[in-house]
Amino acid sequence: MLARARILVPMNTLSVERRAAILAALVEGASVRAAGRIAGAAKGTVLKLLAEVGTACLDYQRRVLVNLPCKRLEADEIWSFVGAKMANTEPHLRGTCIKGDVWTWTAICADTKLIPCWLVGPRNAEAARVFMLDVASRMAGRIQLTTDGLNWYLSAVENAFGWDGADYAQLVKTFGAADDQGAARRYSPPVCTGALKVPIFGNPDERLISTSYAERHNLTIRMQNRRYTRLTNAFSKKVENHGHSFALFMMHYNFCRVHQTLTREKRGIHTTPAMAAGVTNHRWTLLEVLALPFGRPRESAA
Repeated sequence: MLARARILVPMNTLSVERRAAILAALVEGASVRAAGRIAGAAKGTVLKLLAEVGTACLDYQRRVLVNLPCKRLEADEIWSFVGAKMANTEPHLRGTCIKGDVWTWTAICADTKLIPCWLVGPRNAEAARVFMLDVASRMAGRIQLTTDGLNWYLSAVENAFGWDGADYAQLVKTFGAADDQGAARRYSPPVCTGALKVPIFGNPDERLISTSYAERHNLTIRMQNRRYTRLTNAFSKKVENHGHSFALFMMHYNFCRVHQTLTREKRGIHTTPAMAAGVTNHRWTLLEVLALPFGRPRESAA
């Protein structure tokens, strides 16, 4: 008996429903190949759709995530890599983000859980400067900002907000080696042995100096975006696709995904971070996200 041939549908004949199925798989942590198998699409088709929709998601969020009512922000960076880990990267490509280590800088609003902006790039002073300028440009008023103890944040935050433009503090953690240094601890994070709250400028409320929401969101990134999951072969091969993937992930997180804490605060009304921040008046569907490349008009706020 002949086995039934598996038909892979090209991009130009892929139905809207199957495109939505691909996006649903990607934002729930499936790899590109897995998303293709689920929807019956070729790898190239999935990557083309990702590039098209990811670019539109980035453009849309850059345009609408402005004049935000955030009062308390936490910022952090999360590591990933493209092509190969740094130890296996040619010396002339190290630090370029073409290959090797790539860092994603994010800021999260502690009240609405919105991610107002992010930056995919290196981990250096210039990246910190550009990222903080973007953060400051999107805020409607004064904020309290907490970062970790990375030195590059000091000048970056001062440059973006000025000494009297925000209430800024760092949460400086100290880490120690685990007692067990065997194979069982090989992939475990270092043990935090203490944390010091350090006001930098302004008048930050010591009770609110925290990076807990930012660190918890890092876990969400690793769980929901396959390219950030450790110990897999689903890492990005090109930095462009890395950026497209993260833009799609953030569109889904901000506009589509219901946040449990926000929903409880709204007494059972399904609420996304974008709804809580007044950026949109409803929970988006992936069909709406698919329409972005064709020019979705900006909607009125809730």
